[in-house]
Amino acid sequence: MKIVVLDGHTLNPGDNQWDEVAAFGELTVHDRTPEHLVVERSSGAQIVLTNKTPLKAATLAELPELKLICVLATGYNVVDLAAAARLGIPVVNVPEYGSDSVAQHAIALILELTNRVARYNEAVHGGDWTRSADFTLVGEPLTELCGRTIGIVGLGRIGARVAAVAHALGMQVVAYNPRHRTAPGGFSVTWVELGELFERSDVVSLHCPLTEDNAGMVNAGLLSRMQRHALLINTSRGGLVNERDLADALNRGVIAGAAVDVAASEPIPADSPLLTARNCIITPHIAWATLAARQRLMATTAQNIAAFLEGSPQNVVNQNL
Repeated sequence: MKIVVLDGHTLNPGDNQWDEVAAFGELTVHDRTPEHLVVERSSGAQIVLTNKTPLKAATLAELPELKLICVLATGYNVVDLAAAARLGIPVVNVPEYGSDSVAQHAIALILELTNRVARYNEAVHGGDWTRSADFTLVGEPLTELCGRTIGIVGLGRIGARVAAVAHALGMQVVAYNPRHRTAPGGFSVTWVELGELFERSDVVSLHCPLTEDNAGMVNAGLLSRMQRHALLINTSRGGLVNERDLADALNRGVIAGAAVDVAASEPIPADSPLLTARNCIITPHIAWATLAARQRLMATTAQNIAAFLEGSPQNVVNQNL
């Protein structure tokens, strides 16, 4: 059996192993694959693995031997699901591997905005504390989270973990889900509509998938409803936010700060308005990428392949086969 990985570098930059996948057949791993080489590299493969390399309808039509597509992620919009279904090709994903890592990163971004660890570290190494007339060095304002309100947009696996940590820090939790509203146990959650969440929250954290319905939903209108001291956190999908509106809100002091791990276009363009926005922390889509999370992703991918070969595919995202 021929297995091809189209873009394996982010999953295994050298500290992870492909052994679990290689056990199923002849494995070829490409670090990255440009679109014009997808058909050539996938030709003859029964199983193709992709993270962000698109598999479009025209591409799939040229791969008659393809039997299974494994998405090396939770999101699967890189694959034309309808085209795969028409061809009888199951598309499987990894729905649960990085929740703890992403939640941890979201909390880290919140704490960076409230506690200014990086800036104070730079100040100390730059000699500011040494030159201080006092035993301390108070410059950048610090914010205590206890007693404040966090608004979770999308109280799923990741959102619930962020909410739990925020609650442990003494924060009140309000949440918005468009449909299913099942709160996790252990702490109180107040369900509100989206606009009210933005109005009430001191911190808004986004944890929802990107769809046609919510693309660009965080726009000037919603941002204008936030409190001036409020913070926006996005570790979900960059396309949820109108980046020009966010940059404008930051620069005009409509909100106090933002921290994002994702951008509407990735890698982030050099002319992105967020790069020059006031008090905007940006990390390069790394929330998911702890070694522990990547090892779980690899293990579940191997389990997905095993289940398919045994005739009982799991984690199938195109059900209309």
